[in-house]
Amino acid sequence: MFDGYDSCSEDTSSSSSSDESEEEVAPLPSSLPIIKNNGQVYTYPDGKSGMATCEMCGMVGVRDAFYSKTKRFCSVSCSRSYSSNSKKASILARLQGKPPTKKAKVLQKQPLVAKLAAYAQYQATLQNQAKTKTAVPVEGFSWGNYINSNSFTAAPVTCFKHAPMGTCWGDIAEGVRVEVPNTDCSLPTKVFWIAGIVKLAGYNALLRYEGFENDSSLDFWCNICGSDIHPVGWCATSGKPLVPPRTIQHKYTNWKAFLVKRLTGAKTLPPDFSQKVSESMQYPFKTSMRVEVVDKTHLCRTRVAVVESVVGGRLRLVYEESEDKTDDFWCHMYSPLIHHIGWSRSIGHRFKRSDITKKQDGHFDAPPHLFMKVKEVDAAGEWFKEGMKLEAIDPLNLSAICVATIRKVLAEGYLMIGIDGSEAADGSDWFCYHATSPSIFPVGFCEINMIELTPPRGYAKLPFKWFDYLRETDSIAAPVKLFNKEVPNHGFHVGMKLEAVDLMEPRLVCVATVTRIIHRLLRIHFDGWEDEYDQWVDCESPDLYPVGWCQLTGYQLQPPAPQSSRDSQSSSSKQKKKAKSQQYKGHKKMTSLQLKEELLDGEEYSFLQGTSDQESNGSASYYIKQEP
Repeated sequence: MFDGYDSCSEDTSSSSSSDESEEEVAPLPSSLPIIKNNGQVYTYPDGKSGMATCEMCGMVGVRDAFYSKTKRFCSVSCSRSYSSNSKKASILARLQGKPPTKKAKVLQKQPLVAKLAAYAQYQATLQNQAKTKTAVPVEGFSWGNYINSNSFTAAPVTCFKHAPMGTCWGDIAEGVRVEVPNTDCSLPTKVFWIAGIVKLAGYNALLRYEGFENDSSLDFWCNICGSDIHPVGWCATSGKPLVPPRTIQHKYTNWKAFLVKRLTGAKTLPPDFSQKVSESMQYPFKTSMRVEVVDKTHLCRTRVAVVESVVGGRLRLVYEESEDKTDDFWCHMYSPLIHHIGWSRSIGHRFKRSDITKKQDGHFDAPPHLFMKVKEVDAAGEWFKEGMKLEAIDPLNLSAICVATIRKVLAEGYLMIGIDGSEAADGSDWFCYHATSPSIFPVGFCEINMIELTPPRGYAKLPFKWFDYLRETDSIAAPVKLFNKEVPNHGFHVGMKLEAVDLMEPRLVCVATVTRIIHRLLRIHFDGWEDEYDQWVDCESPDLYPVGWCQLTGYQLQPPAPQSSRDSQSSSSKQKKKAKSQQYKGHKKMTSLQLKEELLDGEEYSFLQGTSDQESNGSASYYIKQEP
């Protein structure tokens, strides 16, 4: 890999104190490669030293930096190899190089040792293996402009463990240096220059070319995982030219000294960064795989569907009986809504049998190990029972947490839940949640966390009080200890920007904002739309992505609704799509929660103190405790 910088002449050691150079950069997290001053160095040909081409490997570089008096070879290794290789092999090696034009002022590399040559070949292999990523443009919308003009902050990539690089992002932060194409150049060939990260927003980075100091006139945004972003040293090992931007080309007389001073002690991307990006974008689900997925017209059952396409881990599933392949459903491969073939039968879930008696040619069942595993539970002792009351996110109106009832207890910890006051007579709108699901809560969760609880439709005794309702319905609350109380250190904060799936129309990924945090529960607001379209989502939901995810994966991003359309949202496309699947929206908010109201009967229940809109990400007691 690239080891850093080295002096190619006697004046390099003194260049670190040059008046033309800026102060050394502040130390950054140590997990990234450090550019040292005892390794490789770029040199800027000033017209005096001249250029030379290695007769063994074809490498182009500054003549004075080449090995031996004759300057025929770039390194000792090439010199020795030349004597043991045929003339033909040497000529073929030279033909593989593409030296820059004579007009180019190029920063070329010092002699390479064997390991750097191997690294160059390694990088070339990665480039050949990497898939071409095509950015999906959104007319009139740019994440960079959107963030800059409003001083927004984006959620870091590390918040999204399911997203590419989510678990191996490392310490990429402001100040990290990279090699990027130089767009401020009139040369006919593609050249590069070094830039530093000024600001991070998800995968996107605001970069500034080295040498511009506090001048932001040529700052630009790019996706740090893009194919044109490389660690410092990539140009040296790949034989690519480094040329300073035209705007500052005459700012320094000794660019070599400037770069050595600026980059010594700085951080850059890991040498295998592009490989990690490529590996993190390989997905186990393949087209033609068969799965069981929730029936979007009857939530109480599943159907067989076939994977039609895979984009960034998101699956477009076509129900098996759809002849024209228009009856589809989008979800992430880690979604709790999809399962392996046979799952419904194994736990006792309702299943719609397909009219297709045998698999179509080329279709095959997805292996069970590909699906997200749920936490094992012990249902042998005290457990959920039919008729128990709880609070649950309404899958038909994700902005509401509603009064709900356990309608059926299935195997392996799965529960069928119904929303009180809006259930269909045949139970077709019951939905399946696992006992460990972060979307179900004990009685009193909303009140203690200052969330408006949606009462049963038609319930006239308002404000709603759980104890009155439990007595009136002759029912009991599900024990608090049975619910999932784990709160991961998720890293989200109120105001952070991200890209989020509109779960009411899951083919859409939209510009969104975190507006509330209740322990592990996030309130997601879709920018440009009214609050009534907000959705409650778990912090580990696979339907949340970093800024720049759509561009990286080639998915279409839905920009914020324009200001002119906000007053006419009732006729907008988003409201139309809501009507397609949203059968019940619950009571519209009339007044804020009255905290001064009498809480619950102290003889039977007591509250554990909790914190609303908690951002500490730590565990906390935020449920109502049932006294024996």
